[in-house]
Amino acid sequence: MRTYVRLIVLPVLALCAVALLQAQTQTTDPIPDKIVKRGLMVEVRDVVRLPQTRGKLPPDQDVNPAGWARPSFVRDSPDGRRFVNDSRGFLYLLDRTNQLSVYLNFAELFPYAIYNRLESGFIGFSFHPEFEKNGLFYTVHGERAQGNPGRLNFIPPGYGPADVTHHNVITEWRSTDPAANTFQGTRRELLRVAHVVQNLTHPIGAVEFNPTAKPGDPDYGLLYTSGSDLGFSNGGGPNASNPAQTQRLDSVITAILRIDPRSPSVSGGTKGLGDYTIPPSNRFAADGDSKTLGEIYAYGFRNAHRISWDLTDGTMFASDIGMNHVEEINIVRNGGNYGWMKREGIWENGVIRPAGLLNQLFALPADMLSGKTKDEFTYPVAMYDHNDGQSITGGFTYHGKNPALRGKFIFGDIVRGRIFVADVAALKKADDAIPQTVAPIEEVQLYVRDASGNRTYVTLRELIEATNGATVTRADLHVHRTRDGEILISSRQDGTVRMLVPDSAGAATARR
Repeated sequence: MRTYVRLIVLPVLALCAVALLQAQTQTTDPIPDKIVKRGLMVEVRDVVRLPQTRGKLPPDQDVNPAGWARPSFVRDSPDGRRFVNDSRGFLYLLDRTNQLSVYLNFAELFPYAIYNRLESGFIGFSFHPEFEKNGLFYTVHGERAQGNPGRLNFIPPGYGPADVTHHNVITEWRSTDPAANTFQGTRRELLRVAHVVQNLTHPIGAVEFNPTAKPGDPDYGLLYTSGSDLGFSNGGGPNASNPAQTQRLDSVITAILRIDPRSPSVSGGTKGLGDYTIPPSNRFAADGDSKTLGEIYAYGFRNAHRISWDLTDGTMFASDIGMNHVEEINIVRNGGNYGWMKREGIWENGVIRPAGLLNQLFALPADMLSGKTKDEFTYPVAMYDHNDGQSITGGFTYHGKNPALRGKFIFGDIVRGRIFVADVAALKKADDAIPQTVAPIEEVQLYVRDASGNRTYVTLRELIEATNGATVTRADLHVHRTRDGEILISSRQDGTVRMLVPDSAGAATARR
């Protein structure tokens, strides 16, 4: 799919007026084409339902208690075991018969943790590539600021301790026995970042290692964070909707960070904001400007809460949640600027105009859309607007056993629960510095089989409602990839992990 600014053929003297009119015209339906099903059908099967944690927290902490459990990440560790978190404060080990046991009771260790939003509490985790040897894994969680003794490493520019409402915390854990089925060991805090908006909106949503990096590669053992504006677009309170907090390199706001998690006392390298080392290969670590933060890998994201890599060539992808209109898939490069708050998708955001608003979009000039005139931004390689969804999640390149999905990037919409794909080759081809070039998107049709093997076509929302026995207003979908390349999906409404089954004609298996 390509998106163009259309010029009406007019007399030469009117062309300048037309161009000016275009630049002033607000876009109300940025992507009129709808995402459709084109015959790509995939079976979905339940894997496990997490234990109910609804009502387990004090009422003042869990102000959104509707969900049965809140799985955010399902991960296979380097030793082959599978783990899943409930963001209400538990890390579970999922054995080969899909039985759950508590690996780490996270909630009991962090009395200031806050669980008042779906993306809060124990948000995410990731294993060091040498976990089998060193026992290291990493978590990110949110805490309330009131009475919190934690020492902040970063407060947004222009604000002080009195303005802080929440903390984002990244922690390193070291298991004394990496093979054990329950955690015993120590922990070390790497980074503590302040929120100054009313809600814990857009916290640091993920910590990740590049799975394609090998020992000796410059990227091996480096930890990435998601990229977020920390709620400055719609986090509530007097400090929300502040464009001046974005598009800057002296701040972690909107930035994907890449750090060496080793303490400088161990690595002998340059200290970052927290107790970690700045990789010298980061572009802004070597730009010669003392005012820029060297831990920034790329910036200009509203809420790139999920990042992943193509296992064939290491291409890095980020799924960035839009504001009022456009959801994005981006290919991420060292030093790239992805536009927020000046851009949403391939449109100019109205907030940067006099009296403009965040819910307004304006078309870019035709010569910029076509790539004839360059600017400083890197644009998405795929997009959809809010006719088709409300909040992107995902996404992974598929390398499993289902031939219909090979070569696809699989992602979805958090709220509506729709599963989408785009051709990986088309995504990479769209990374051509021409903003209007984007890859087409197709919806996956899900089905389940009954005991006789008959198909019933379903939506994820229907599956969730059947499990919960009640209507839901949102799916709270997340997408995960196993070590052998298969795709799992989960819902924070019914607490269930499901698999997109590779071979719909084959027998069910406990694990893949």
